Amino acid sequence: MIDMKLEVLELTKEERAGLLKIVEKGRDWRMRHRAQTLLHFGDGLQAKAIATLQNLHLDTVYDRRKHWLTAGFSSLADKHRSGAPSKVSAAQREQLRTWATKEALTARELLTKLKEEFDIVMHPNTLCVTLKKMELVWKRTRHTLKKSETN
Repeated sequence: MIDMKLEVLELTKEERAGLLKIVEKGRDWRMRHRAQTLLHFGDGLQAKAIATLQNLHLDTVYDRRKHWLTAGFSSLADKHRSGAPSKVSAAQREQLRTWATKEALTARELLTKLKEEFDIVMHPNTLCVTLKKMELVWKRTRHTLKKSETN
């Protein structure tokens, strides 16, 4: 894309305040970065200068402006990405939650229960990711505690 002189991005007071709030207090770094790009456009910087300042490709800078003009604030959030379908259904996840909270089971024991109960085979890492998405803390089981060891 050729770097051409674009008009200054006109931001209303509300839009500028919303973008500043996202830059200062936003939880997602991608949203903060996109909002900062738009603020630079609003300040009159050229796309090439913004790309250099934020270490971005020039096309990315133009795309952020274009998406803002078409979608506004909804253009700042990541869009849904496709991927492999979930290995376990919602009912199976609830059963996993029950097993994991009822007693301290290892990943292998949970995988064995999944295989026996639902005939599901998955990698232990996939199980750990599933448990993390369910907001369960999943750590390696220790055989001994350092506190109880005597030297």
